[in-house]
Amino acid sequence: MAQRTFSIIKPDAVRNGATGAILAEIDKAGFQIVAIKKQSISKQQAEGFYYVHRERPFFDALTTFMSSGPLVLMVLGKENAIADLRKLMGATNPANAEEGTIRKKFAASIQENAIHGSDGEETAAFEIGYWFAGYELI
Repeated sequence: MAQRTFSIIKPDAVRNGATGAILAEIDKAGFQIVAIKKQSISKQQAEGFYYVHRERPFFDALTTFMSSGPLVLMVLGKENAIADLRKLMGATNPANAEEGTIRKKFAASIQENAIHGSDGEETAAFEIGYWFAGYELI
């Protein structure tokens, strides 16, 4: 059975019209889109999602940014989905990202870095459950 991971196309990429190109990169890399939805989120929803970072100095800026406009929430499936998506995304700082990665192509800064992806199985399970009800997962 394919592994599942969670991803967000962040507000900066949606605002810049990069959603289709990022989805094409994900498709080309062999991921199956299990579930997808575009929506805006409240600052409170962003704070709950990024709760693990609540003590970090960037928490307020991160949650403000993530609630600043529409984003695309996705559940993706593939063998080794978590590791493969992280490789496809590239380094958090786009300046350090490898050529050909999503962040190298579409990100402007460490904060406005176009895409989020789960960093492990437990995180993926939490993140999928946070945004998607079971009946939404095909």
